[in-house]
Amino acid sequence: MSDVTPRTWWAASGRASKLTALGGIVLTVALVATSAVVWASPGGFTPGPSAEDQLAAALAENKALKEDLDAAERAGAAPTPTPTRTPTPTPTPKPTPTPGAKTAPAPEPGTRIVTVYRSSPEGGGEQAVDPAPAPSTPPTSPAVTAPPIASIVAPTQRYFGMYTAQAPFNFATFDDAAVKSGSRQSLVGYFGGWDQAFRGDAVVRSWERGLLPMLTWESRPIAAANDVPEDPVYALPRILDGAFDDYLRTYARDIVATGLPLAIRLNHEMNGTWYPWNEQKTNGSSNNGNRTGDYVAVWRHVHDIFEAEGANAFVIWTWAPNIINNLPDRHQTLEYLRSLYPGDEYVDLVGVSGYLRQPFVAANDFTFDYTFGATLDQLRALTDKPILLAEIAATENGGKKVAWLNSVFASLGEPENADIIGLAWFNIAVTTVSQGQLVTNDWRIDSRGASLAAFRAGLASPAANFRFLAY
Repeated sequence: MSDVTPRTWWAASGRASKLTALGGIVLTVALVATSAVVWASPGGFTPGPSAEDQLAAALAENKALKEDLDAAERAGAAPTPTPTRTPTPTPTPKPTPTPGAKTAPAPEPGTRIVTVYRSSPEGGGEQAVDPAPAPSTPPTSPAVTAPPIASIVAPTQRYFGMYTAQAPFNFATFDDAAVKSGSRQSLVGYFGGWDQAFRGDAVVRSWERGLLPMLTWESRPIAAANDVPEDPVYALPRILDGAFDDYLRTYARDIVATGLPLAIRLNHEMNGTWYPWNEQKTNGSSNNGNRTGDYVAVWRHVHDIFEAEGANAFVIWTWAPNIINNLPDRHQTLEYLRSLYPGDEYVDLVGVSGYLRQPFVAANDFTFDYTFGATLDQLRALTDKPILLAEIAATENGGKKVAWLNSVFASLGEPENADIIGLAWFNIAVTTVSQGQLVTNDWRIDSRGASLAAFRAGLASPAANFRFLAY
């Protein structure tokens, strides 16, 4: 039996019930008094007791009921409520959001679902980004966990990663691609600029799904176009002079507060000529006021700030040049790539960007070896760090996508490529200006039925050793 005092159905507590009953009594008295006046007034329909007598009787009844109410409360029981008019229910107000409270895994209010596509004019990667800066997310719940970094950089099976519009802030297209590929992904790639705060929600949402988040972090505004390779505000000497130190320290502290690991691909394709952090232009002159050696110095500077703030306990530093066979001749040498390598103590993973895109040169046989072979040779000469194909895709233009896909997946099964721990596919169709012409490249795995079939078969191949999770 409950020891809770019974309550009237509209009252939230015993005390509220008492007050409600008293309110009903007072209302009854007022109505009786009013009625008495009306009945006693000229034109009244039926004579009766005088108004004074009726009012006195009502007050006496009111006193008796109040005494009964007090006695019942002292005895721990609720009085029988006087029948009154049923109150009109009051609409329940919406709860006020708690500042900093975790939101559902859909885009937060204020997040613009806008995709900006951009492509490097000289063969660099494609990007899909949300240009709207957003604040960082508070620390994650202890329920969200992740493997230790040591096992992340040395997985027993290869990562199947993907870039899609809006992931990891909205997983609609990401999940659709998983269904089409026949496998759930294990890595999600996305982009961020130095005009944005750390997006802790991206990391939390990724690990809630068991995905390794890989942030391509660019020292320029997130909405910057690739056909503008110079931005003096983000010149490397200015970064080294400390112009962004406060921003970097805050970013690092937010990573620590979130408490989950992520890969950071800082200033990727550094051996190209299309980004503000590139040291040289195509003709070899200085780009954006940058000097020889500045790229490595900036990488180490950022790394050291993160170390001082404790963030390196969560960051997998991913150094990722572009494939060399579509670069200016002076940028294709091992010596040039070596001049841009920060050193093994500053790098956890080595990545590479590589696309099958037009125009095709005569030497291109549409194989894995042509696209990646020379670059992989140089990477292995620099370091024995694990390698990630960090941003790859193939155009449907030219009709060579299926052949290229077959070669890529077959080559991943070869022993000499055992140090490649996965790939991240750029799964978006993009229209860009390339060499003065408007070109649409459909990088998606399902650009055509034959391409999708080749991708699915390659991904499921036991020799390729991907972490295959059937959808």
